[in-house]
Amino acid sequence: MTDLHWQGYRRADGSVGARNDLLVLSIAGLTGPTARRVAAALPHAKCVTMPFGGGLLGADAQAHMRSLIGFGLNPNVGAVLLIGSDKPKLQEIAQAIGASSKPLAAICLDDCDHDALTLTDRAIRAGAQLQLDISRLRRQRAALSDLCVGLECGRSDPSSGMVANPLIGLVADRLEQAGAQVMFGETLEWLGAEHLLAQRAASPQIAQELRAAVQRREQLARSHGQDLLGNNPGPTNIAAGLSTIEEKSLGAIAKSGSGCIRGVLSLAQRPNGPGLYAMDASAYSPESLSGFVAAGAQMLLFSTGVGNSYVSSLAPTIKLSANPKAGRALVQQLDFDASPVFEGRQSASEAADALLNCLLDVASGTMTWGEILGEGDEVVARMGEAL
Repeated sequence: MTDLHWQGYRRADGSVGARNDLLVLSIAGLTGPTARRVAAALPHAKCVTMPFGGGLLGADAQAHMRSLIGFGLNPNVGAVLLIGSDKPKLQEIAQAIGASSKPLAAICLDDCDHDALTLTDRAIRAGAQLQLDISRLRRQRAALSDLCVGLECGRSDPSSGMVANPLIGLVADRLEQAGAQVMFGETLEWLGAEHLLAQRAASPQIAQELRAAVQRREQLARSHGQDLLGNNPGPTNIAAGLSTIEEKSLGAIAKSGSGCIRGVLSLAQRPNGPGLYAMDASAYSPESLSGFVAAGAQMLLFSTGVGNSYVSSLAPTIKLSANPKAGRALVQQLDFDASPVFEGRQSASEAADALLNCLLDVASGTMTWGEILGEGDEVVARMGEAL
């Protein structure tokens, strides 16, 4: 395993990107349309817009800022074009991202006489220059320890818990042992299995944080009169053969492998070192994936049972399934077919070797189906009322 490597873009802060994208980032809803116009004029740019931004309170405000800054700091982003209408907030985000020495331009609507067309013109010109600058960068050799990988599952079925998620767990173990950062989330999908995660915690405090995270979300559902059955597992899971949250959870946590859990992260919070981390966040894929990306993940492993096309826009998302029917039907959605393991034609160890090689191949530049077909997006959750 020591000779495994990949090719990536080395950043000034020491991180390594699997991609070298210009990110056009609108920090509030008012400038979202402008950001989309600008990104359309710069065909190789990635665009992330926030439908909200003003009046956020408490945990929402904190998660919002962590996410915006985290998107800009993600190693896959070569340069950032910030667009906004709140100058102090724009400057705060620019300062936080700029501290990494990442190329950046920040353009405010207020400096354009409140004219969105002037803002568009200035932003296109600034973005074009940034795109030219980062195009001069070239890939260099990188180690497994340079990776930060998020683990996800969605639209699961029995093949997920039996094969696909344990397969991701084997890869997670290899990455963790090589000094990489690995994150799993979907807190509600620890319910009924949290005691197994707690046994792997690096300390009693982390074990308690794992239990408390699950209890908080379970109590939140109860306080709103929400019956978890029918919601998680959802109708698609139930139709596919998963009947209880405990059954789903036992399969879901298999993604995390067998390693020691070094900490419990908030949404979009970066790990403070190598190893395996749990992220306390929503179980829904768009919010969960974006949390990993804002926390620094350059790559995502995403298992599905019956099929799930959603991917991150900023981190290549390798979709895999062990369901033979899905493998035959979703040829242009699944990047890795694990059905040979389900059917007994391949060992789990052999498949794990192949999946790790697929991960490194994609990290080095091979495109995923999600990238080719433009399935990606980024979503930041909002949990409460705004002013």
